[in-house]
Amino acid sequence: MMWSRIIKNSITLGQTRIASSLVPGEPECPDIKTDLPGPESKKLRKELGAMQETGSVEVFGDYDKSIGNYFVDADGNIFLDAFCQISCVSVGYNHPELLKVFNDEHNMKCMINRPALAVFPGITWPKRIQNLLSQISPCLPNMTLMMCGTCSNENAFKNIFIAYQRKKRGENVDFSEEEKKTCVLNKPPGSPNLSILSFLNAFHGRTMASLATTHSKYIQKIDLPSLNWPIAHFPMYKYPLEENKRENDEEDQKCLAEVEDLIEQYDKCGVPVAGIIVEPIQSEGGNNEASPHFFQELQKTAKRHGAYLLLDEVQTGGGGTGRFWCHEYFDLETPPDLVTFSKKMQLGGYFHTLELTPKLPSRVFNTWMGDPGKVILLENIIRIIGEQNLLEVVQNTGKKLKCNLHDFEKEFCHLIDSVRGPGTFLAFNAKSVKIRDQIIRNMKCKGVMCGGCGIQGVRLRPALIFQEHHADIFLAKLREVLMEL
Repeated sequence: MMWSRIIKNSITLGQTRIASSLVPGEPECPDIKTDLPGPESKKLRKELGAMQETGSVEVFGDYDKSIGNYFVDADGNIFLDAFCQISCVSVGYNHPELLKVFNDEHNMKCMINRPALAVFPGITWPKRIQNLLSQISPCLPNMTLMMCGTCSNENAFKNIFIAYQRKKRGENVDFSEEEKKTCVLNKPPGSPNLSILSFLNAFHGRTMASLATTHSKYIQKIDLPSLNWPIAHFPMYKYPLEENKRENDEEDQKCLAEVEDLIEQYDKCGVPVAGIIVEPIQSEGGNNEASPHFFQELQKTAKRHGAYLLLDEVQTGGGGTGRFWCHEYFDLETPPDLVTFSKKMQLGGYFHTLELTPKLPSRVFNTWMGDPGKVILLENIIRIIGEQNLLEVVQNTGKKLKCNLHDFEKEFCHLIDSVRGPGTFLAFNAKSVKIRDQIIRNMKCKGVMCGGCGIQGVRLRPALIFQEHHADIFLAKLREVLMEL
């Protein structure tokens, strides 16, 4: 992977530096002063609620005071944040290096003069894109930038359909008059009957096509028309993995056979599968992981049927698993056809093969096509990851967290089980939904933020600067909560 170039040149941290906070000025521990939510958050929620729906709002943040791994709310409560804006914060709040970025006049002008990048990119834009490709591309030569993870998947589907139809039509064959007329009426042959195969419990976004491949919570989909695309089962493993290898291998084979069968069924029905979208680890749906063998065979299945494989690394990309791209763990025969990203990367986009590049202009197009200000932030985040050796920090902290969580699932076996995940991209199950919700709520009352996933899962999504002494605080608070339960 190209990312290895950065790691080889990164600063090796000694034990002393790892033991100190990577963002100076962090509090030493959480500090909760009020009931949650506090009076100021309640007041602000009421004000905002007069203008829009606020049912998802938990507390309001004071982003002037939040720092490093610590989130400060409107009432001055200080939380150790192991959820980080649903996995979005890469190097913590108010990292000193990022605070300098827009002091540079050129960077400031790139941010305030917000170009329609597909038509009027700035003179430094080609160099910036090449810089990102050379440092973080998962061995794919092309990159298309978007604003968020959902629109990244939505537009990646377009690349898939365009390439699939070009392959079917012939490389140098023009569109027919019938195709031109029928496509504007949403009818074949101009709007062909094609599909994207996805997996049960997946989350790929909330716009129409990406929502058709999302299969986690009903609240995300109910009342909304959708597309009749194939849905396969994703492996659901038994834990501990080492004690259930035979059953989990059988689960892989069952799910792979279903993928094969669905592709054949949809092809016979005249709705061929042009692409397969899958998360390296299903995040929203339960932190569900699958073996390298599963992904290797899935890639072979896609190739055998002429479908493109899209790995959705919106949550898993950017280093939280201990590698920059989670699919680096899978030892795939070739790079995936497409890799989408967002969250810790600060903007959305996708890498893809040359074959998936449209031959005509404006086929994948919107006003912004990315954000120069966010690209500048990403450039500096990549630099910080290398200089502070943050992938090693993630691996070390993850080992400590996972080892202790395994101890907890033995000690509190009546409350939690199924510890899983690489790096700090971790989760465990509670024995019931009620217990899961109590754990999350009681952790917050003790000043630690974590999140839920799937039906009974508790997940961690800390920043890359979450170190072993932060893990100690998290584990101490979790043990208190489990003891009280």
